[in-house]
Amino acid sequence: MKKYIAFDIGGTFVKCGIVDENAQILHSTKEKTPKTFEGLLELIETYCGSCPDATGIAISSCGAVSNEGVVYGSSALPYIHGPNIKELVSERTKLPVFHENDANCAGYAEVWKGAAKGKKDVMVMVIGTGIGGSIFKDGLLHKGAHLHGGEFGYMLLTTTYSDSNDVWARTASTKALVRKVAKAKQVDPEELSGEEIFSMAESGDEDCIKAVDEFYHLLAVGIYNLQFIYDPELILIGGGISARDDLIININKRLDSIVSAIDLAKIKPAIAACELRQNANLLGAVYGFMKEHGKEGIK
Repeated sequence: MKKYIAFDIGGTFVKCGIVDENAQILHSTKEKTPKTFEGLLELIETYCGSCPDATGIAISSCGAVSNEGVVYGSSALPYIHGPNIKELVSERTKLPVFHENDANCAGYAEVWKGAAKGKKDVMVMVIGTGIGGSIFKDGLLHKGAHLHGGEFGYMLLTTTYSDSNDVWARTASTKALVRKVAKAKQVDPEELSGEEIFSMAESGDEDCIKAVDEFYHLLAVGIYNLQFIYDPELILIGGGISARDDLIININKRLDSIVSAIDLAKIKPAIAACELRQNANLLGAVYGFMKEHGKEGIK
């Protein structure tokens, strides 16, 4: 049974795991994200020492990751942008390395062992601080000409834009939800959380009810647009919000209203919640490694 060492590099923590070819996580831990790039390389090298019989290393990280292993764009971890992480980790560990964007890894996990298993044309959107995602065509990841395939959050849903705060990621993310309620209540956004806002809405708070309704509406409008741009079999929704049992129900209600109003629209988007939440990036990175280095062991 082949084993792979996986890392999910985030701005706050680095998740580390040992995963086998059947998607079983044999060991996992997380460490505070090092303050320097050298510290990150040392963390990776040290953890790799715990699995000397590993076949390879699979890395998920924020940022636009090229096939060569260079991270472009911007992210919560500026020092990973520029160096070739793939090459440097391979040099230190003497193992082959796969490196991919975290949202793409989340999509890989769902295609491999999650809600998109067996499907060919899929979109996966991850809602959190912003909105990102991944696109699969004929079962293959589509990264785009500029590594921005799946950057749904940059969409504009209005013509009355003035700056970057008008993009979908900053109007329909959970962070946007918190910001809107904080403004209505004239409090610091740090004093609120998405969970609290949903709870307050359920208790009858008018500001929260209005903000949550707009949140679902904006998500539904964006999803409607994605359906008719790409026409996937399925659109999956991930991120912390996907744990809510009523998420899909509420978005579907808004989609029903949109499709009913637009008589040209004959297709209602098929949506579902992602299944592999906290472990998706580790598992997806391993699946990406297996695809890149041969299909042995892919079930």
